[in-house]
Amino acid sequence: MKKLLQVGSFGGIDADQDGLLDLCFQDHEAYLLAKDHARFIIVGRKGSGKTAIFRKLIDNDVHNTFTRGYAFTDYPWAHHDLQQSFGVPEEARYTHSWKYLILITASDLLLNLDQSQPWKPSVLDDLSKLEAFLVDSYGSKQPDVTRLFTPGSRLRINPSLGIPGTGATVGASLEQLPISDLPGHFQEVNRTIATSVMRVLNPEFNYHICFDQLDLGFDSDSRQYSDRLTGLILAARDLSHLAANCGKKFSVSVFLRDDIFQRLRFEDKNKIAENCMSRIEWDSERTQWTLKDLMEKRFGQALEIDSSGSWNVVFDESHEMPRRQTKYQHILDRTFRRPRDIIKFCNLVLSEYKRRGGSSSGKFENQDVANARPAYSDYLLNELDDEIFKHVSQYEEYLEVLKGLGTLQFSRADFEGSFSARVHHPANGAAPTDALKALFDFSVVSFLRVGGGSGGSQYVWRYLDSRAQFDETAETFRVHPGFKEVLGLKLGGSGEDD
Repeated sequence: MKKLLQVGSFGGIDADQDGLLDLCFQDHEAYLLAKDHARFIIVGRKGSGKTAIFRKLIDNDVHNTFTRGYAFTDYPWAHHDLQQSFGVPEEARYTHSWKYLILITASDLLLNLDQSQPWKPSVLDDLSKLEAFLVDSYGSKQPDVTRLFTPGSRLRINPSLGIPGTGATVGASLEQLPISDLPGHFQEVNRTIATSVMRVLNPEFNYHICFDQLDLGFDSDSRQYSDRLTGLILAARDLSHLAANCGKKFSVSVFLRDDIFQRLRFEDKNKIAENCMSRIEWDSERTQWTLKDLMEKRFGQALEIDSSGSWNVVFDESHEMPRRQTKYQHILDRTFRRPRDIIKFCNLVLSEYKRRGGSSSGKFENQDVANARPAYSDYLLNELDDEIFKHVSQYEEYLEVLKGLGTLQFSRADFEGSFSARVHHPANGAAPTDALKALFDFSVVSFLRVGGGSGGSQYVWRYLDSRAQFDETAETFRVHPGFKEVLGLKLGGSGEDD
C-alpha cells in the first residue's frame, strides 16, 4: 500500500487527459443503455461523464462490436450547411444530410472493419453496391467524413445504387450529380443506402456511431445551430429505430449538455426525451451510482489497495466537519454532483495534505478539507464561466450583486437592493427577477419552496432537478456553497455555524 504522500493525483478532470479513466470507469446506467442500444441520447451537465461514456463506447477491442466516434471540433460546417433541405419544417432541414453522413459512416464500418462480411451470401449484392458508390463517388471505400460535402465534387449515384429515375434526364443526372444538387435527391439516396446497410448489418454484431462535443461553438441565439442539433437528433432517432425494426444492433448515440437540450424546440421532443434519453446523474434517487463509489475506485488504484471502503482509508471520518457533516457530505454539497468536481476537490485536499507534510493519522483531516475550499471555489467559478457566458451577457454583474449581499442566504428584497446599486444599465431591460432566474438556471442560486405535498420546505436546485422551474414568487434564496469563498460570502440568516 502506498502512502498518501506518495500519490501524485487521483486523476484528471478532463476525460481526454484522465490517466485513471479506463482503469476506474464505472458502468453507469446511461452507458449500459447506450451500449445495449436502448437509449441513444445521453445528456448531462458539463463534466458529468458524457465524454467518458463516449470514449468507453468507441474504444473497445471486442471482436463483435464496431464503432466510430465523431467530435466535430474541426468539422467544415459551412459545407454541411449547404446541404439543408427546403420545403420541410426548419428544425428538420438538416435531418437528411445527417442521415447521409451516418449511412456513409455505417457503410465504412461494414466495408473496412466488419470481417464477417458478407455474413450470408444474399447480402453480397448490397455490400457491392455500397462499395461501388463510395469508390465511384469519393475515390475510396473509406471516405474522409469531413469531405463528404466538399463543394465542386460530384456523386456517381447511378449505376452504383441503381436508383430508378422518372425520366432519361433524371437518370443521367444521377450518374454525375453535383454535390450542390444532393439535397434534391436526399430522400431517394438515403432510402436506397439505408436499405442496403440494414440488410448487410450482421444481426449478431453491435454497431455504434457516436457524436460528442457538440456544444463547442454553441450559440444560444443561433437558429441554425439549434437546427443542426435537432437534425442530428431526428436522424439518430429514425436510423436507430429503423435498425431495431430490422432486428439489427445498430444505434446512433448523441452526447449533449442538458442545458442545450432543454433549449431545443421541435416536434416530438418530449416523446424522444421520455423514450430515448438517458440522463447522467450521481447521488440521486434516480441512480444507484455515487461519487463516493467513483472516488473509491480511484483511491484503490492510486494507493494500490482494495477499493471497497477506501474512502475511510483516505479520509478520517472519525471527526465530523462543522454542522456535524461527514467529509463526504461536506464535499458533495460543494459540487454540482459531477465526477470532475469531486476529483478536483480531492486533488486539492491531497495538495493541502502534502503541503503540511501529512498527518499523524495518515489520512485527510478536517483542516485539509477546509484549506482546499478556496482553490476549489475558484475552480467552480471558472467552470461556471465556460457554461454561462454565451447565455447570460451580464452574469459577471449578477455575481457582483451576490458579492454585495455578503451572505449565502438572502431575501428577494436584499437582492433587489444590491441589484439596483450595482447594475446600472440592465441588458434588454432585465429586472432583478430576470437575474435571479438566470442564476437559478445555472444553479448558482436556489429558491426556498415552502410547504408542498410532503408538508416541509426545501431549497430547489436546478442541478438536482433539470426540469425544475424558477418560482418568480419565491422570497428566500441561497447561493451554492461551492461559490462561498470566491464570492466572499458568509453563512447568514439560518443560524448555521461554519
